[in-house]
Amino acid sequence: MKKITIQLIKYYQKILSPDQGIFKYMFGKHPTCSMYPTCSSYMVEAIEKYGIFSGVRRGILRIFRCHPYQKKLIDLP
Repeated sequence: MKKITIQLIKYYQKILSPDQGIFKYMFGKHPTCSMYPTCSSYMVEAIEKYGIFSGVRRGILRIFRCHPYQKKLIDLP
């Protein structure tokens, strides 16, 4: 279950992610995510460290904290 979930997230990163996937060229050279690591990368790390249920919960909570009005955590050139 853990490996399947991580593979689904990696599939999302390669195909659909605006920072890492094929759509990154539509948004220019600057990363669109203001958090580092990105929410999907964070979720993969959390799943590996805390297990499937706690890792997914932590990843979803981080996605909920992601909004355009938050303080930027990355300095864009």
